[in-house]
Formats: sequence, C-alpha cells, structure tokens
Amino acid sequence: MSKFRTERDSMGELQVPADALYGAQTQRAVNNFPVSGLTMPRQFIRALGLIKAAAAEANAKLGHLKKTQAEAIRKAADKVAAGEVDAHFPIDVFQTGSGTSSNMNANEVIAHLAASAKVHPNDHVNYGQSSNDVIPTAIHVSATLTASEQLLPALKHFKKAIDKRARQLANVAKTGRTHLMDAMPVTFGQELSGWSAQVGSAIERVEDALKRMRRLPLGGSAVGTGINADPKIGPSVAAELKKMTKVKFESSENYFEGISSQDAAVELSGALKTYAVSLMKIANDLRWMNSGPLAGLGEIELEALQPGSSIMPGKVNPVIPEAAAMAAAQVIGNDATITVGGQAGNFQLNVMLPVIAYNLLQSIEILSNISRLMADKAIATFKVNKDNIKNALDKNPILVTALNPVIGYEKGAATAKQAYKEKRPIMDVALETTGLSKEELSKLLDPTELTKGGIKS
Repeated sequence: MSKFRTERDSMGELQVPADALYGAQTQRAVNNFPVSGLTMPRQFIRALGLIKAAAAEANAKLGHLKKTQAEAIRKAADKVAAGEVDAHFPIDVFQTGSGTSSNMNANEVIAHLAASAKVHPNDHVNYGQSSNDVIPTAIHVSATLTASEQLLPALKHFKKAIDKRARQLANVAKTGRTHLMDAMPVTFGQELSGWSAQVGSAIERVEDALKRMRRLPLGGSAVGTGINADPKIGPSVAAELKKMTKVKFESSENYFEGISSQDAAVELSGALKTYAVSLMKIANDLRWMNSGPLAGLGEIELEALQPGSSIMPGKVNPVIPEAAAMAAAQVIGNDATITVGGQAGNFQLNVMLPVIAYNLLQSIEILSNISRLMADKAIATFKVNKDNIKNALDKNPILVTALNPVIGYEKGAATAKQAYKEKRPIMDVALETTGLSKEELSKLLDPTELTKGGIKS
C-alpha cells in the first residue's frame, strides 16, 4: 500500500501521508516551514478545538449548519481539544504570521474526523470565521485558560507556602543587608513578608490583565468588519465558550483592536515579566542566604536534592533557586519577543501571532511549574542555622545605629569603626565608649526589639 494519498486544495494536488488526518493546506505549510521543529503548544491546539466546537454550536443555533454537521464537528473538535490528535498538528511555530496554516490544520483535521457527515474544512468547520479572528481568539482563550487553571493556583500556592514560613519564623531575628552589606536587623518573618507581597502583587497583575484577555475578537472575520459572518456569531461563540469552560469570555467591543493588535497579550506578558523579576529576586535571596556552608552567609540550609559536583564529593548546590532564576530569564526574554510581535500589527492584522502564542504560553507554563517547585522544595523545607545568625548579629557593629538618639551619630560611628577594626562584639566596645551600662545597652541593642522600628529609650 502507498504511504501517501493525493489531496487537493485551491492551488492543486499534493501528496499527504496516508495516515494523516490533515489535508493539502497543512501539508503545504509543513513543506514550506521546516524552520525550528517547534510546533504549536498543546494549550493552543486545545483552544482551537474549543473554538471550533463553540462555533459549530453557535452556527447550528443561528441556522447556518445542519444539526448533523454541527454535531459531527463538535464531536471531532472535542477530540482536538482533548489532545487525542495532537500528532496531526505538525506545523512549525515559524509559519505564516496570521497563523492561517494552524487554523486550516484544525479545519482539515476536524473535517476529516467528521467526514461521514459530509463536512468541508472551509465551508462548514470554518463557517463565519477567518484565520484572522480565529487565531487571535485562540491566543486569548489558551492564555486565559492556562493562566486561570495553572498559573494563578501555582502563585497562590507559592504565596501560601511563604506566608506559612513567615509565621513560623516571625520572631527569628537576623542581620539585615543593604548593598549586600550588614545593616539593621530584620526578622525572617519580615523578610519573607516582602516576598509574599511580591507574589501577591503578581497575582493581582495577572488577574487584572486577564480581564482584557477574556475579550474575544471572533466575529470580526477577515479585517474586523465581520464580512461573511453573522453579526451574532461573536457573542454566540463567546457564550458557548463560557458555558464550556466556566470562564467569563465575552465578545470584543471592537473587533479591529482584537485583530490588528495584540495589546492584551503584551499586557499579560508584561505582568509575567514583572513576576519573573520578583521570582529572580526571591531565588537570589535564597541562594545568598544558603551560601557556604562554611565560607558564605550560611543563614539557611536548603533541602539537599542531588549531588552538586561531578568532581567535588559532598558538594550540594541550591538547584531549585537556580532553576527559578533561569526560568525567570527565559520569561524576560519571551516578553521581549512578545513585545516585538505586538508591534507587528500592520493596518488590519497582526502578523506575528504564532510566535506570540508560543512564547506567551511557554511563559505561563514554566512560571506555573517553577512556582510550585519553589514552594515545595525550597520555601517549605529550608532549615534556619540559628547559631550562625546569632554570631553574625552579635558582631554586627551596625546595631550601634540604635544608640544614635542617645549618644549621637559621631560617637556611634566611632564605636562602630572600633568594633570593625578590633573584630569585637558591638556590646563590648559600646561598654567602653558610650558610658552606658550593660543593662541599658542590652535593652537598646536587643536585635529582636530593633526589628520593631521606632526610637528606643
């Protein structure tokens, strides 16, 4: 038996693998774009399936498709959405900028699966639609669902883990640092509260950006005018998607914006980038705090997860924070690509849609995964080295800052410099230079009390 079959489209005949569910237009794209080997993400294909299913339902209710055709399309589109036929979506990410090839890929696969109902990929599966409104809609649907189902729960889990440790360590004072240099003390609880607030702000930013992502441009058709589309198709598809996903999708108020720009995707990517910056800061704080164990800060001990060196026995590295830092760097880079892609809205159509979709979904996925790893394998499990922390606090000359209201800045500076020079605890030197009693100094220099702010007296 032949390994190929002959398919036909408006440009003529083409050989397609015999077992392929797709047709000529998909094969042309496979032939035309052997660029990266990267294909469109699972969540994007899922969104295409959901959109085609919703469009079939809407078109049937509006009287544009026979009931048998709509049912066949819906059944086939459900398989696409469920991931049952992902192997038949082979087109490279770096394809036509409108994503027409991916839209036709979905149309052809669904039509092939629904062939018994005499379904045509353009006339029926794509009825009332254009690649120019389907692909932007798929970006919005896939990013919204992935962020809602994966990212936001992961961020909330991460924040919950930080908050739990902050409560556990609320009264453990440590040396604060500014410019990486010793500063006034803070508690672990206070330090972690800053991380928690960063993650909390990330949650708010993502949730706010999703308000715009839930607005779908389907119904604008080729250029935003709705040519060859029922005026009710956009709102009807949005209503069907809302019913299918339980997410509050709505039809765009202006199809021209939704088709010609990707501002909502750029905004969401910006929120992801901001969180990536926060994640990098948290990861690097953990790495510094864990540094050592003998020649570094040694404030905490992260969970030992794997050998750290192929040549140095016994070495253990902070692998989860390192992975988080790399994930953050990738997301920051993805945002640059999405930003460039977003400005490629030439007149009535953005022409970098596939690469925007790929990078946006990758950012959401890796931030979701690394946030859970940070929560479960770094934050929840690190141990505090209390002896190291106490030794550093006892020798910290910056504690003299608390004496400023009593002895003045100049005498305080002299006391601190002497303690540095002689490598002696600040308490011992202050007894000699300030004229204050040990009882008074113990009260003024109590690290835990100093974390509460205000003037000590």
